[in-house]
Order: sequence, then C-alpha cells, then structure tokens
Amino acid sequence: MAARIMVIADEQWARNEVHAALTEPDYALVDHTDPATAKNAVRSENPNLVVIDLQVASMGGMAIARDLHQQAALDGEDEVPVVLLLDRKDDSFLAKRAGVAGWVVKPFTANDIRKAVEAALGG
Repeated sequence: MAARIMVIADEQWARNEVHAALTEPDYALVDHTDPATAKNAVRSENPNLVVIDLQVASMGGMAIARDLHQQAALDGEDEVPVVLLLDRKDDSFLAKRAGVAGWVVKPFTANDIRKAVEAALGG
C-alpha cells in the first residue's frame, strides 16, 4: 500500500517540486495550503508523513511541526513524521528544535527529498 504524504505549502512551486520528486506508486500525495488548519487536516487525512515548507504564510513550518508534535502528545497517539523544506542550510537548527524526522534545503533534488522521506518513513 502506498504511503500517504501530506504536503503543506502555500506556494504552488514548492508543492510542484515535491510532487515531481515523489510521484510514483509508493506514494499518495495530498496538498494543504492553509497553515491555520493544518493540524486539523493532518488529523482528518491521517497521513503517514507530512512535508512542510519552512515558510508557510505567517505561521511557518516550524510552528506547524511543533503543533503536530504537541497534539500527538496530548492525544497519546503516535507522532506523524515531518520533513521540513528549509530555505538555507543554516536553518537546520530550526528543524532540530522542532524535532522533525528530516529536512532538505531548497533548492533540493528529487533524490534529496526521496532520501529524506524514505528515512523518515523508516526505510
């Protein structure tokens, strides 16, 4: 069965890049563009992994990742792994602070994002 991956990005080009890299039978991709409703979208869509752009409107990918982490802890559920799309290599400290499973730096290659996703999914 294909891994369900939610892509949270308000910029079409970011979603397109992730789709281009991960469009294969192993992945089923679903997009979400509103950071304010991202937590509820993750709960309703129940993805195996979430890819979040670091710059999503005014909320930011780090805040979304932390919200997902806190919600899983409050609900007593397993946390959904998150891969962040970073703007620069120096932003890796933000990814570490957010406790995400992985990250890639833009511009990323298809191989970069596939490796991060596979590692985050445990493969």
